[in-house]
Amino acid sequence: MKEQQLLENELSRIDGRGYKAYKDIRGEYDFDDFTLIVDYVQGDPFATPSKVIVHVPDEISQFPSDTYENKSREVALRDFLTREFFRNAGKYSKGNRGTGSSGLISIDRPGQQILERTSVFINEKGVEVRFSLGLPAFGRKVAGRQAIDMFFDEIPAIVVNSLFYENLDKNRLYDHIKTNEDADYLRDALLERGLIAFVGDEAILPRKTGITQKPLEREEAVPFSSAESMKEEFELPNYGKASGMGIPKGVNLIVGGGYHGKSTLLNAIELGIYNHIPGDGRERVVSVPGSVKIRAEDGRYIEKTDISPFISNLPFGKDTKQFCSENASGSTSQAANIIEALEAGAECLLIDEDTSATNFMIRDKRMQELIAKEKEPITPFIDKAREMYNDYGVSSVLVIGGSGDYFDVADKVVGMDNYIPSDLTLKAKEIAGETQREKEGGEYFGRITQRSPFSKGVDAAMGKKVKLKSQGVKAIQFGSERIELHSVEQLVDESQTRAIAHAVYYARKYMDGERGLPDILNKVLYDIEQSGLDVINPRSGQLAGFRKIELASAINRLRTLKVRQLDQE
Repeated sequence: MKEQQLLENELSRIDGRGYKAYKDIRGEYDFDDFTLIVDYVQGDPFATPSKVIVHVPDEISQFPSDTYENKSREVALRDFLTREFFRNAGKYSKGNRGTGSSGLISIDRPGQQILERTSVFINEKGVEVRFSLGLPAFGRKVAGRQAIDMFFDEIPAIVVNSLFYENLDKNRLYDHIKTNEDADYLRDALLERGLIAFVGDEAILPRKTGITQKPLEREEAVPFSSAESMKEEFELPNYGKASGMGIPKGVNLIVGGGYHGKSTLLNAIELGIYNHIPGDGRERVVSVPGSVKIRAEDGRYIEKTDISPFISNLPFGKDTKQFCSENASGSTSQAANIIEALEAGAECLLIDEDTSATNFMIRDKRMQELIAKEKEPITPFIDKAREMYNDYGVSSVLVIGGSGDYFDVADKVVGMDNYIPSDLTLKAKEIAGETQREKEGGEYFGRITQRSPFSKGVDAAMGKKVKLKSQGVKAIQFGSERIELHSVEQLVDESQTRAIAHAVYYARKYMDGERGLPDILNKVLYDIEQSGLDVINPRSGQLAGFRKIELASAINRLRTLKVRQLDQE
């Protein structure tokens, strides 16, 4: 390891030289209280910023063991330190210093959710942080003096105020940790209560706008209050007693007038797969990990998905047991999205009629009389929801505002009135007894056919280079292909998308045309669990945890994907 003085000497020596001279500073440096590693040096001021790692030994950072004594607390602590580093980077960095990204000091920026990230690690040996540095330049010449300020003034100030326990707000830190731990405990307790989701009393569900996850101000929002007949209580390890509305396994409806909070409640449930930061309003809103939002997705690519439980007998004999499409319709895409979610291990489907294909959701009595079943290829979801639960144990939560026919199959009906829920199940069942709609779905849901991908269809190579890049939260550049994820609504962070891009490519090692996709997904997630996200992209500081559901969604939307069905040739 080099002395820090050598770094200062090098920066002085290369001052004013061509930008590539920065390559000479790569290496490890002793900064007394921490080790600084210049891991990657950008070749141009406009290129991806340089990568720097700092390690603070435990005797300096001095985090008590109870801040990371279990997985839940460790993830929360790492998330908190990432936020502190980001905040202090903005406070102590002087920002732009010339050309391109000159002067940039940045770290992965968390949102409202607490995610496992590769930006910060902690154990009994100390704390490691990975961040980006825009090495300063004027034109394409090294700005050595400015670089010295960054390395010797700004970075130490950020490190000392972000990674030293003594300098942190202890109340905020422990609140962050305990909030995360309680949410994990609550989620783990759902299934033993026969629930698939829980919405805590006093939760603030509405967001400020449709394009942000930040909560509506409390004085402007209606705090959530459970219907008495659906109230559940849990004793949390830190918060204590928490009451709220439990949503049971089975088929559940959310009904009510327009703008009364139906979709707001569903949105909170769909993001209940994540833990939320203190003050978010959804800290005690949780759902089972396998909750999957489903919608229609016109134009998506589909490769040999067996959608016959929903669609069969298409004109001209088009096969729906090995359905393929370059440009799927609303109904076929929604059918494929459901089947693929079930293939990937979904526990609960979340569906809003506003983003669904109407003909996929319902065929009412009058249409049944006008168009005979043998002339209609689509079996609507209303005729499969109960069988899906009976045959596979997969629940559903549906926002329904226009079709009371769903009362026939519902186990629970939640009515929303001015953002306040009530239990309308008995009233809905009374009304359902008066209807005459014919059931069309048969006695069973149908087969979920596993598929096995071929690795040759999952290749991100462009010439001699592999190109993997997130394009915002909702798209991936995968070689020469673009994977569209706009309809994968439970992705919340670009670092998740970035990690998924690398995981798709990593999954190729298990794609042999013999293993089913669920087995491949499980192997990738097992490797990550054992070795961390570094296994898919070593030493990156910009990856965040994701579910196998979203990994499957990305693989399924890759337009070069080729598969074979395992139990049907």
